[in-house]
Amino acid sequence: MSTGAQRRPLPSTFPILDKPLLPIHRHVYETNLQNSAKCHQRYLEYQEKVQKGGGESAIARHTQRNKKLVVRDRLRLLLDEEGCLELSPFAGLGLPYGDIPSAGCVTGIGKISGLWCVFIANDATVKGGTAYPISVKKQLRAQEVAIQNRLPCVYLVDSGGAFLPLQSEIFPDKNQGGRSFYNEAIMSAMRIPQVAVVCGSCTAGGAYIPTMAEEAVIVHKIGTIFLGGPPLVKAATGEEVSPEDLGGAQLHAEVSGCVDHFAVMEEEAYQCTRNIISTLNYDLPEDRELSVEQPLHSEEELKGLAPKDYNHSLDVRLILSRLTDGSKFQEFKARYGTTLVTGFAKIEGHLVGFVANNGELRYEAALKGSHFIQLCDQRHIPIVFLQNTPPLPEGIRLAQSSMMAAVACASIPKITVIIGGCHGADSYAMCGRAFDPNFLFLWPNARVSLVAPGYSGTLTHDEEEITAINERLEEESSAFFSSGRLWDDGVILPQETRKVKKKRKKKPKKVPLCCPAG
Repeated sequence: MSTGAQRRPLPSTFPILDKPLLPIHRHVYETNLQNSAKCHQRYLEYQEKVQKGGGESAIARHTQRNKKLVVRDRLRLLLDEEGCLELSPFAGLGLPYGDIPSAGCVTGIGKISGLWCVFIANDATVKGGTAYPISVKKQLRAQEVAIQNRLPCVYLVDSGGAFLPLQSEIFPDKNQGGRSFYNEAIMSAMRIPQVAVVCGSCTAGGAYIPTMAEEAVIVHKIGTIFLGGPPLVKAATGEEVSPEDLGGAQLHAEVSGCVDHFAVMEEEAYQCTRNIISTLNYDLPEDRELSVEQPLHSEEELKGLAPKDYNHSLDVRLILSRLTDGSKFQEFKARYGTTLVTGFAKIEGHLVGFVANNGELRYEAALKGSHFIQLCDQRHIPIVFLQNTPPLPEGIRLAQSSMMAAVACASIPKITVIIGGCHGADSYAMCGRAFDPNFLFLWPNARVSLVAPGYSGTLTHDEEEITAINERLEEESSAFFSSGRLWDDGVILPQETRKVKKKRKKKPKKVPLCCPAG
């Protein structure tokens, strides 16, 4: 019950979950460690590819000829210095129509003038800023994060419009291109602030983003807004017109009124945006110095606890003891339904509930999970799901259905981390993507597929078909295949899991209009 006073957490004396590595674990640990090293190498290769954007020649053209800053330099000027959480950086890699690094846009959550905001920043070095189907999907996901968490949204627009050869996958359907404009309108109705910076071309559909935002800033000589550019004007009317005269900064700041702020340089535009955010009249949560205990065991050991496959899974409590503050964990129903571990712990001083696979999700385990999820929902405690499901799909059982309903109906924040396998119906009960977690992350060793690689023989007896299916599963179940298609919010390293969970903050509270700002 609220008393109107500043809330503070109740003191807790959770028991210590002291789970050191024992000699009996050594063989499995070493095998997992070798697999994690291979996965980490692939992670670094993908990271390097993403950092290069559209490549050296595209970056040179962008910075030297067009006199623009690259997208990550723009974000450094916009965001506070304490860092940010980038979402789905590997989206767009390994797609049928080629590699689109970061899906052509960088999205995430970061602080601007002390306020947590979602940012969506086009990278015009990737395919000239052209939007592909995966680009649209990534932008919609970022808007969904803003809506779900009621966070202000800042757009850095430098877009060439849709990639026409794939227009059938971008334009017509409900969750395609037009949905981003629908979301802008809905966010405005929800009083979620939106600010746009026009730092490049806004052509075709891209032109709607700044005009539908609450405030827009445009950069002189590089920012333009028009539905059809000079080539289209010439083709339609025979008239030759420059981009600046057709839809440049001066035109929209002085004549059309489409933008609200004129910036001579990009640096000025991002400072102006920071000033706009500071006028939003939000009451920021009071920063309290929480007493945070580090886990008793090194987080680096999580690399050897990340299972190579289901047969190399160790007791999930070994993982919990390396994630929770002080390795402390108040287990719930410890002796019942032991293939699911549930309980309370703290992450960086914040109380959370844990639901962690520790074997097959049997009847008793599913009942326990349902009970615990409802308990957390009643107490407004966020839940972290650690998912590692068996390699073969099982038929949906009654208790499993009950747990699915509990997950679907829980109104609290839910964060899912796939630490091993994500297979079959068990993954739904463990808050898979279809059950709408606030965030879903994967460790690099994770596998996402209906059936795990090597297990298709239970579904067919044709040897050639089994071989073909297993080869396909080996490729399509990898964490990087999943992240490339935006089935998640990113691949995170096991040893950095605590840092990523720390990013979950309380929503800022809007000050009533009758109250003075402060």
